[in-house]
Amino acid sequence: MPDLTREEVRSLLARVTEPDLGRDLVASGAVRDVEVDGTSVSVKLRLGYPARGSHEEIRRAVTEAVTARHPGVQVRVDIDTEIVAHAVQRGTKRMGSVKNIVAVASGKGGVGKSTVSVNLALALQAEGARVGILDADIYGPSQPRMLGCRERPESDGKSMEPNVAWGIQSMSIGYLIDEETPMIWRGPMVTSALEQLLTQTAWKDLDYLVVDLPPGTGDIQLTLCQKIPVSGAIIVTTPQDIALLDARKALRMFEKVEVPVLGIVENMSTHICSRCGHEEHIFGTGGGLAMAKQYGVDLLGELPLDIRIREGVDNGRPTVALEPDSPIAAIYRQIARRAAAKLSQRAKDYSAAFPKIVVENT
Repeated sequence: MPDLTREEVRSLLARVTEPDLGRDLVASGAVRDVEVDGTSVSVKLRLGYPARGSHEEIRRAVTEAVTARHPGVQVRVDIDTEIVAHAVQRGTKRMGSVKNIVAVASGKGGVGKSTVSVNLALALQAEGARVGILDADIYGPSQPRMLGCRERPESDGKSMEPNVAWGIQSMSIGYLIDEETPMIWRGPMVTSALEQLLTQTAWKDLDYLVVDLPPGTGDIQLTLCQKIPVSGAIIVTTPQDIALLDARKALRMFEKVEVPVLGIVENMSTHICSRCGHEEHIFGTGGGLAMAKQYGVDLLGELPLDIRIREGVDNGRPTVALEPDSPIAAIYRQIARRAAAKLSQRAKDYSAAFPKIVVENT
């Protein structure tokens, strides 16, 4: 058998598919270096998205690809992560302390968007990213309760420190008002308040800031999407037809403001009885997949209707944080990896690479 070469190893790596990205390691640009020393092979990979949950699967696939052709070869696979800033819509400017803003939206309320948002943020953190969450629902802020954090943020009069709960940074109008105080504000005041929450919070070097948008696709939501520098969006829906109708409107809204949709999350996809184990599709089936195919976007995942998810956020203990090894947390983490992997393939933001040029008369 001929000696193994670097070129052959690279050709074998081209047959290994990243589980979350759906592309081979070579085509995705993940292969940083290959070294061959006799019967030892060292492969260095760099992923553009957090994927701790997939590292062992990737290592195993690389090892099997090499040893299948060359039995007895010792394979070492090192994986690191480099999360970069990606381009935002025209007319907005990326925030220096936040690499990527990911908006989570739904066309209507009641589909579990806020629950998905907080667990998505925690899942991204579990996969290895620095994460924050901004509660953009000024009229009905829910993240303080879901995170179990209601302390008033510290402020020096110019900026506010984000609250930290379960390891993620957060900001919400709910931290500044009483939980039962209604926000009787018109549209311009709402958008101004949200901009202040975003720009006057001293976010600490975030890879991702998840923005829990208010439900709907009206003037307020459209204005917010035009002013917030968003790298990508995720649409949350349930399988039922009425929710899908409004979810389509949310997707089209992002298209109009030139924000790429990373994919769709189908929430309350199925219900499994906690007593007898019977599974039933209460809200219908296949709606999220059909919508994803119609608009050419990914179905990131399907989440069950489970009492533990509801109890967790009601008590300030989201599922991903409270039960990190549970099957439900695994689904959230898979959704997080797939969304981040999709974003990693978008155009990068190079604005910070160019110096500011000032022309002066001398």
